[in-house]
Order: sequence, then structure tokens, then C-alpha cells
Amino acid sequence: MKYIAGFLLLTLLTACDVWNNPYPSADAGKAILYTAFTERPKHLDPAQAYSENEYAFLANIYAPPLQYHYLKRPYQLVPQAADSMPVITYLDSRQRQLPADAPAEKIAFSVYEIHIKPGMHYQPHPAFARDAQGLPEYFHLKPADLNDIHAPGDFSHSGTRVVTAADYVYQIKRLANPQLHQPIFGVMSEYIIGLKEYAQTLQQTLKKHPDDFLDLTALPLPGVTVVNETTYRITIHGKYPQFAYWLAMPFFAPMPPEAERFYAQAGMKERNLTLDWWPVGSGPYYLSQNDPNRLMVLSKNPDYHSELYPAEGEAGDLPAGLLADAGHPLPLTDKVVFTLEKETIPYWSKFLQGYYDASGISSDSFDQAIQVTGGGEASVSGAMQAQGITLSTSVATSTLYTGFNWLDPVVGGCGRHIPSPQSSPLMDESKQSDSTCNPERARKLRQAISIAVDFEEFISIFANGRGIAAQSPIPPGIFGYREGAAGINSVVYDWVNGAPERKPLTAAKRLLAEAGYPDGVDEKTHQPLVINLDTTASGVGDKAHLDWMRKQFNQLGVQLVVRSTDYNRFQDKVRRGDTQMFYYGWNADYPDPENFLFLLDGAQGKVNHGGENASNYSNPEYDRLFNEMKNMENSPDRQLIIDRMLTILHDDSPWLWGYHPKNYVLQHGWLYNVKPNVMATNKLKYWRVDAKLRDERRAQWNKPVLWPLWLGGSAMLLFALWIWHVLRQRENARSLQDNSPV
Repeated sequence: MKYIAGFLLLTLLTACDVWNNPYPSADAGKAILYTAFTERPKHLDPAQAYSENEYAFLANIYAPPLQYHYLKRPYQLVPQAADSMPVITYLDSRQRQLPADAPAEKIAFSVYEIHIKPGMHYQPHPAFARDAQGLPEYFHLKPADLNDIHAPGDFSHSGTRVVTAADYVYQIKRLANPQLHQPIFGVMSEYIIGLKEYAQTLQQTLKKHPDDFLDLTALPLPGVTVVNETTYRITIHGKYPQFAYWLAMPFFAPMPPEAERFYAQAGMKERNLTLDWWPVGSGPYYLSQNDPNRLMVLSKNPDYHSELYPAEGEAGDLPAGLLADAGHPLPLTDKVVFTLEKETIPYWSKFLQGYYDASGISSDSFDQAIQVTGGGEASVSGAMQAQGITLSTSVATSTLYTGFNWLDPVVGGCGRHIPSPQSSPLMDESKQSDSTCNPERARKLRQAISIAVDFEEFISIFANGRGIAAQSPIPPGIFGYREGAAGINSVVYDWVNGAPERKPLTAAKRLLAEAGYPDGVDEKTHQPLVINLDTTASGVGDKAHLDWMRKQFNQLGVQLVVRSTDYNRFQDKVRRGDTQMFYYGWNADYPDPENFLFLLDGAQGKVNHGGENASNYSNPEYDRLFNEMKNMENSPDRQLIIDRMLTILHDDSPWLWGYHPKNYVLQHGWLYNVKPNVMATNKLKYWRVDAKLRDERRAQWNKPVLWPLWLGGSAMLLFALWIWHVLRQRENARSLQDNSPV
């Protein structure tokens, strides 16, 4: 017994140094990034993915022609797989070339000629494996051949090949494939010549040959053509400068046709051997492990040699050490390990132990991590500083707002409502009625509410100060946003002592009275003014937000009725225009003012046109300026037009402009080259770790507490000795009894 106790104690002591470490001890000292994901990405096929959690992987696996410069601001496009920026040629309706400064109305077609870098290679993959005769080794598999295959790495052989211009053309064709979920087909089919008709051709081909592999290489797409091995052209309708931003997304990365043919074989899909599970890219990493219920791992693409760390950035980047790796081959780490963390507490705990290299900050951990100075500046707390943890912040290219429904007779501009089949007759009658509509009265009501709802207070209370109050739809970092006095919403703010200051509540009450609602009572009907707010917020944590919003309205004497519902029902109400006010938000698809200002373009009205203008806002002068501005290059003239558009929006107040969230990221002292870039989703290739320092800090922060083990071991030993003593006594007693005379 005492030998068993000693053995257990020895085992515990020898194992204690790895108890807390969730990673294999063999990975110590290696250039590995450790991070986490919160839910399984639904799509890893670049033609189908369009969510942030999917791009966290895809942007590091695939290499589209362009990307965002990692260090420079404002955000600007630079080549990634392309060897230079696309050459754009403008043509008129008769295919005659126009000068670069031709007016947009004369441009019938824009031709983007893209030259890719020669010699780029795909990741190792069995789709590229060749037999002794040089033929594809795994293109005639039977389901029985896959019995022991669960991942591409399970095949005996793999290969690679050079990326060609034809692979980029093939991927664009896939955007029209009716067999795939197509999130951007609607947008691209309006621009890429022939894409809409190409989708119809593919549908007809599938109907004729439903059991055959859909070979896109045999079906040409007129608007996308191969010039030579490293050059291809995309022809689009009209002038659309924002098209270049789409070329930085995985939608336009190369796809080798043999990868799709490889995965199309019988039995593959049943084993999750698909592009949606095992992507095939030419980027800096490839997905080497995919267990989305536990772990996902990106490994360095051994054939990626086409990119170096940037050699220039902003003025402060050099002293900040962000150019120390200038000219070094990317990526700077060999592996990225993503661990599934559904809860914030274990994620935060592991970060503090050094098992994650960087972390966001939840509301529960904010006070522990951040201290705010008297001037409102955020920095890490003393405890974080002691661990060498630093903070990076950036304003997101997002706007969270509260919209007024322009079709509503009380708060709106009384725009004409075109009934939809789902609309109720009663609702249509109320929305189309102009008898109670007074646009000027509604405008002053909206302005009064805009002043009264204090988003600075909201940010302080509910966002831990992580945000800035919005002055318009355009967030910082996007062309058209103006700093300082020139950028404030003069309807809501005054410029006082070098900063915007919200107008006093008395100004809001004066506007409310001028609107015919003194102290929140309709002077005509003598009834209290009641306004409805539609939202999907219904959880316990949302009650405080909604109570706060009611309080803002109560300051004016206005009653706010919150109508909470599920997301699908909410979407239906917005589509029908059956709202007065509603919560909404928008994240930039690309860093251009058009991507925000189109949200208030009359032609994008949700009810009448099915667009993204959920407020159904319509102002003819704004719409005219928008059409003039949207296809312009960034220039002083474009800025002046945007300024005029924003003045119109400030006066009309179709939104409570809300706020732009701030992103806070903490990183350990062994992690280098971290600079917030809210547009770039391929940041991981720039990050570098000092693995030796990380191992030292982990060992320091996770020293095992041994006294409980010694105490437990001693207790076990004493217990064993006691048992031994008791047994010995019993044996002695039995021996005496056996030897006693009868």
C-alpha cells in the first residue's frame, strides 16, 4: 500500500508542469500563433463565404489580386497576387477607347486588365498529385477507395502547380454556378458582362446533363477572358470604381479546376471532402486540420514565396517597431492554431495565462483590463502592464444607427408607399394617407429626438466608452469623413472649446414645440405623442438598453413603445415599411463613401425597390448628388459633393446617427507587428511571435502550487501507514489466538 501511495505522488509531481498547458509540449519554442474562434464557419468555399468568421480563415488561405495595405491609412488597395494595380480602359457604346478623364455618362464599359505574379504555387494537395505517366493520380476514385480517408492529408501523395490567369477566370465563373450559394451574384451580374446570361446557360446545361460534372472550362464567359498565362481581363458595364475593392475579396481568388473536379467524385461529400470543408488556395497558409468542434489549424504554405513584409507605412510606424520586419518573406509564423471557445471567461483566463497571444475585451473583463484617464484616453490597467500586455484600438468601419421610417406620417417624410402583396390594407391606407402628413412638422420632430438621445452617454454606459458618436453615416478612415468643426452635425452639435458638444435639451424641446408637440402633447388632438421602436432586442441584457432609450424620450415628454420581435418578423416589418423607428447597423463591404451613402439613396428604398435603404428615405437633391458622386474617384470635387449631401442629411435627420464602435485588442509582449486594420482580414501573415519569451512567461505565470500535492501525498502515506498498522495488529491478534493453549 505504501508503495502505491508513493507511486501516485511521484506521478502527480512529474506531471504538474503540463497540467495547465492546453497544447502539446513538443510545440514549445515554435513560431506558432494561438488564437480562438467562437463558432464553426459555415462556408470555406470562396464563392460561397461572406461572413466575418469565415474570412478569418479564407483571407489567409486564398490570394486574390489585391489587398489592403497593412500599415497605411486611409485604407488603400495594393497588389497581392497581382504584380501591379489593374490597368483600366474605358470604352464607349461602340467599343471605342475613351480618355481616362472621360465623364461617367459616356463610359459604356470598363475593362480591367490584371497581370498576376509569375511562379506562384498552390498549397500541397492530392488534387495535384500525378502518377508515373504524369496523369492525375486521384481522379478515378471509387467510394471504397475513401474508406480510411478523412482529410486531404490522408492521401499518400500530394502535389502542387503554378497559378495561372485561367484559374482566376474559373473562379469568377463559379460565382454564377447555380449549384452553389451565391451571395454576390446579384451585385456582380449587374456589372460583369454576360454573367447573368452565363448563369442561365449553366442552369440549362445542368437540366440537360444533371448527372455530369459541370465543366466551367468548356463554357466561355464573354466578360472575363484569358489573355495569356499571367494576364486576364474583366469587362464591366459603365464606370464603377468600387469594383477594385471586390478584387481584394476571396470571391476573386484563383480556383484550380482540378480541385473542384477532385471533390466532385462519388463518396467525397459524405466524408466532408469538399471545398466548403477543405479549401485549396495559393495564399500564405492552408487548412491542415479542421475539427470545428474543437480545433482548426492553418499551416504555412511551403510554396508561398510571392510576398514580403511592407517597407513603408505611416509616420509613427517606424518608432513603434512596425517596420522592423520590412522586406522579410511572409508569413512570419509557421502555424496558426484556432481553438473553439464558446464562452468569454475561459478565453479570457487562457489569455491571461499566456495561452492566447491576443484577445478582445468583453464587458465583464473591461474594468480588469482597461483604465480610462481624465482626458478620456484608454490604457491597460496596472495588472496588465505588469504582464507586458499592451492595447491597440481602432474605430470600426461600421455605423450603428436608429432609423426613422420615411413612409410614416408622424416621423417620416411622407414618401409614397407602393403596396407589396404582404402589406395589410389598413397599413397601406395609413402609409399612403397624406391628410395627417406634415413634412416640416416631422422634420423638426426628428431633429428634436436627435438632440435628446444622448449617444455619448450610451457609449459610456453600455459600450465601456468603446465608440464615438456618429455625425453622419460615414465612419472615420473612409474618404468623405471630416475631422474637427467641419465634420460635425450642426443640427445636433455645437463646436465648443475644440470639440463637439451636444446641444442642450432646451433646444430639443423648442424644436418639439415648433413641431406642434409642446411637452410631448399633440396641440391639435391634445393626445400624448406615442412613437413605436421596433427591435430584435428581447434578452435580459437588453432591458437596460431599452429602458435607457425610453428615458431619453421621456425627457421630451414623448412616450416610446418598444416592440420586440424575432429577427425574421423584424425583417418582414422592415420590408413592408410597417415601422416608425428601428435599430439597424452597417459594416463596410469596402472603404468607400458610396458603400454608406447608398443606404439613403431613394433608388435603394426597401419597400418600393427592395434595396438597402431601410428608412425608405427619399430626397431628390440628395439622390441627384449621390448619382453624381458614386462613380467619381476620390478628389476635392468628390469631397465637396459629399459635404453637400451630408448637410442635406443633417437637416432631414432620417437617422439617429448612433455611433461607430471602437475595437479594443490586447496583445502580449511577445507578439509583434500588431496594428489594427479593420478592412484587412489577412492580418495573421504579418504577425510575429517571440516563442522563447512566450515559453518563459508561461512557465512564470503557471507555476504549479505544490503544497496541496505534498499535503495530499502525505495524507495518503499516513493513511496507508495507518491501514498497514491496523492490518498488522489484526495479524498479530490472530497469531496469538492461533497459538494460545486449548
